[in-house]
Amino acid sequence: MSLSTYRQEQRADQAATAEQRRLDAAAAEERRAERRRAEDERAARLRDQARVDKAADRAGRKERRQERAERRRESLTPERVYRNGTLGLVVASGLASLPAQIMHFIGIHPVLLTVALGLEGAAWVMAAGVAYADERQAPVWVRWMLRVLVAACAAFAASINYGYGRHLPGLSPSDASAAGWGLAAVTVLGPVVFEIRQWVSTLAAVDVQARAERKHAARRRRHHRKVVRIASRLISAAPFGTLAAEDAFGRAWGIVHGPATVGMTPGLERRAVKSSTLLKEAQQPNAEHIGRRIRAGLERPQFVLPDAGNVVPLHREKPQVANQVPPADEKPAKGPRRRPAPPRRRKGDTPRFHPAAKVAAADTARRPAVTANV
Repeated sequence: MSLSTYRQEQRADQAATAEQRRLDAAAAEERRAERRRAEDERAARLRDQARVDKAADRAGRKERRQERAERRRESLTPERVYRNGTLGLVVASGLASLPAQIMHFIGIHPVLLTVALGLEGAAWVMAAGVAYADERQAPVWVRWMLRVLVAACAAFAASINYGYGRHLPGLSPSDASAAGWGLAAVTVLGPVVFEIRQWVSTLAAVDVQARAERKHAARRRRHHRKVVRIASRLISAAPFGTLAAEDAFGRAWGIVHGPATVGMTPGLERRAVKSSTLLKEAQQPNAEHIGRRIRAGLERPQFVLPDAGNVVPLHREKPQVANQVPPADEKPAKGPRRRPAPPRRRKGDTPRFHPAAKVAAADTARRPAVTANV
């Protein structure tokens, strides 16, 4: 191997080495760029996810605030405030009146402790009995009997508390009197407030539909006394539960007035037939009326009528301004031959429709369309 060949190979090896290094550097740079792109994409995904999580958290907090506000609105409705406030007053009344009764009976004898508990418990059990009787639609005398028992127990407990408050030791006469009246008032306050709450609940629970039905029944009895009387007799004559009130009223209406349709009378039937007949006559063409309108139009002509193939003007009608086509026997003017001017429409060239034709066309248009069966 000569020296020149060796140097050529050495230079080739160096060039190959440099090329390989360049390729390795380019590959390393490509890998670094790929890693940077992957890191950027991951950071972008993390930012998007953080943004989505933040928006979801914000929406969740807003929804939770709305739910809390909705619960507050539901819990602070007038009905809930009234019911819960009434129960709070009842509990406060019991806690204020019961200790005075216990101290009064224990001061007499310890065995009488159960008397105080029984007296206060009897008042509240009877008050709950009033609510139960209202719910079960018990007879009125039962409810008033329970109310009388509640009033008796509350009055007896109030008298005991009044006497105990008047004899509290260490109080001036005015303070003792105020204590006695205060204990008596708070003893009666609980049952009175509970009874008022029960009245309000009972009145609020009355169905509006039932009230409207009662008003309707009262108006029916006032307006149709004879029909209601016969319907009542039909119901009483039929087996129990077999004839409904509305069915009986319908039968009684037919017996009294004749028509089977409830609410219709012979006079109303005649009016309905008359109205239907007038409507049919109005929908059908009236030959006499059409002829009268045609004759009135002929007596006062205002337009032109065709006559022998030519348009003859009547009074208050403009004639044609000019002939649309020149006569055939006229000789053309000297000079170059010219084509005649095309016809031009002008105001007054064409006659208007006669009123008789308008009347006939309008009556024809008003007739109902009849489709022939083929």
